[in-house]
Amino acid sequence: MTRLHLVRHGPTHAKGMVGWSDLPADLSDAATMARLSDHLPRDAVVISSDLIRCVATAEALAQGRDLLAPNEALREIHFGDWELRRHPEITETHPELSRAFWSEPGDICPPGGESWNQMRARVDPAIDALIADHRGRDIIVVGHFGMILGQVQRARGITPHEALGQKIDNLSVTEITRLETGWNVGRVSHLP
Repeated sequence: MTRLHLVRHGPTHAKGMVGWSDLPADLSDAATMARLSDHLPRDAVVISSDLIRCVATAEALAQGRDLLAPNEALREIHFGDWELRRHPEITETHPELSRAFWSEPGDICPPGGESWNQMRARVDPAIDALIADHRGRDIIVVGHFGMILGQVQRARGITPHEALGQKIDNLSVTEITRLETGWNVGRVSHLP
């Protein structure tokens, strides 16, 4: 049994879609950071995506835990030409494509970006490798909204559209356990 504690990075306060843009996280709420760290297992290993908002969040949570090198495969969906743009602007320039991207996620890509399924094809093997390398341990993965929901989708065996109906708050914890016989999803978007 290997337990994943998927933590969404601290807020960026960006108003547009943030995928691969390397924006910093606001980690100034010391009380929230302390509660989050106290909630997470002390003997866990910690890893994050290579984007600074995740790296900084992981470093703040490490506090004596084993901190692994950041992994590019754990990044958010790449929004391509929609990166840092607001939903109304995207809807105006790509009305049908933007509607389909959210209502029928899977193989639909933003211009110059990647689809939900492409993100999953990148993230799933990285999570599998972490589980294989740290079997029987607790693993704290500091990541992104889409990356976390992709793992919820995988573990629950639901559609991408069903997964996208779930909220994932900044600095929340989503608990997924890899068992010998499958997956178990605990709390999703838990705010300690």
